[in-house]
Amino acid sequence: MFIDRRSYGLWDPRDHGLPEDFYLTNYTKVPQAKLLEYLKGVGTSIKENETPGLDCAVVKTKFPGIYSISTTDFFYPSIDDPYMQGKIAACNVLSDMYAMGVTDVDTLLMILGVSVDMDPVAMDYVTKELIRGFNDQARVAVTNVTGGQTVRNPWPMIGGCATSTCREGEDFLRPVYGKEGDVLVLTKPLGTQLAVNMFEWMRTAAKFNRVKGVITVDEIVAAYKMAMTSMSYLNLDAARLMWKYDAHGCTDVTGFGMLGHSNNLAQEQEAEVDLVVDTLPIIKGMIKVERHLNNNWNLFKGRSAETSGGLLIMMTPENAAKYIQEYKAVSGHDAWVVGKVVKGSRQGRVVEEPTLIEVESW
Repeated sequence: MFIDRRSYGLWDPRDHGLPEDFYLTNYTKVPQAKLLEYLKGVGTSIKENETPGLDCAVVKTKFPGIYSISTTDFFYPSIDDPYMQGKIAACNVLSDMYAMGVTDVDTLLMILGVSVDMDPVAMDYVTKELIRGFNDQARVAVTNVTGGQTVRNPWPMIGGCATSTCREGEDFLRPVYGKEGDVLVLTKPLGTQLAVNMFEWMRTAAKFNRVKGVITVDEIVAAYKMAMTSMSYLNLDAARLMWKYDAHGCTDVTGFGMLGHSNNLAQEQEAEVDLVVDTLPIIKGMIKVERHLNNNWNLFKGRSAETSGGLLIMMTPENAAKYIQEYKAVSGHDAWVVGKVVKGSRQGRVVEEPTLIEVESW
């Protein structure tokens, strides 16, 4: 099924000297089994002064009270607009820092894979746009790309490494102080993976026919646009407000989904508490698609991966209400109370039948 991307106000390859059937996401097909094989053994060596399980590496320096906070992340394109994909990649890297309360990032290195499977014209255009998007978003984050590494690769990839030198309690927050009675605040809607997949499904009649009677093309495009808006929005404002409203800990919701990341955060707590997610705000249209597909993405169980997702923050109910109100005023976007911290055994879980909120705009 051909979708005239230009008529929907989306990035169109014809506007950039590329054929109309060019899709950046066609160059990112790596079998999941092969990826898991590659990842075996990664991250198994932890130095004594590092903190495993957190969103960033937290390493003591030789200077008392001073830590080096760093993170590395990269991935293959999930959308077709390479400029927007570059912006999303920068957001995704920086989000791990923001989850630790680090709002001033000293250095940002770019990791770029140039696809050798593209023809030279497409490769040149895509590479330049990925770099431009990444650089532009770094400037919005008030940091600079100071270097990086570029390699030739069968698949295009984009990401980076962020580093900052910090003082504990002043420049970064350890996500370990959750208390019974706290609530969980989420700053972006869920369903990004499903939204971009539905947009991709429209290119294949057999796939699109599975949902054709459930969701319209217009609804899929609207969900896709909302997903891009969310993925390309920095979590910087959300991180800055954590300091003002005394956050007790935070993580960002990305590849492990709500369940995986809430569980990781729960395991880091000093107190014996559980993180219980009872509400899931989801991009409009994706609830009915997920139901129709018999929960194929496990979205309602919190297992669906997100890309450049929101921050999941623990704070008191009183501060959460003020946080959500000011976040809306500062960013123009909604945030939601999605759960609570209860006495337990450092586990995260999503309730059997969570409240589903259809997010109509973000």
